[in-house]
Amino acid sequence: MQLKNKFLIIAGLLNLGVFFLHLIGGQVDLVDSMLETTLSLEEKSQLVGAWHLVTIILLATSYVLLSAGWGKRYAQNVDLIKLTGLLNLSFCLPFLGASMYYHLFVPQWVLFLPIGLLTLFGVKKGNKPLT
Repeated sequence: MQLKNKFLIIAGLLNLGVFFLHLIGGQVDLVDSMLETTLSLEEKSQLVGAWHLVTIILLATSYVLLSAGWGKRYAQNVDLIKLTGLLNLSFCLPFLGASMYYHLFVPQWVLFLPIGLLTLFGVKKGNKPLT
C-alpha cells in the first residue's frame, strides 16, 4: 500500500515555490543588481556561488519533501525529513536577526517558517493510506 502525507506534500510544494522565487525573482532583483556594483570580481563570484548553493539546497529539499509526502523514496527516512524541516526553520534566523539588527522588516523568514513547521508536523502526524 502506498502512503501519503499531506503536510509533507504541502511543505514540498511551498518549498518548490520558494525555489522558483529564489531562482528567478532573486536573480533579477538581487543578484543582477549586485553584479553591477563596484565589488571585486572575486567577491561577486563568491556571492553568486553562495546564492546558487542555496538554490540547489532549495531544489533538493523540495524533492525530499515531495518524495516523502507521496510515500516514495524518503518516506521512511524520518531523520532526513526532520533535518529538512529544521533546516527551513534555521533559514528564518538570519532574516529575523537582520530585521532586528537593521530595524527593518526582512520578510524572507515568512517563506521558510511554514515549510519548517509543516514538515515537522508532518513527521509527527505520520503517513496515511492513499485514497
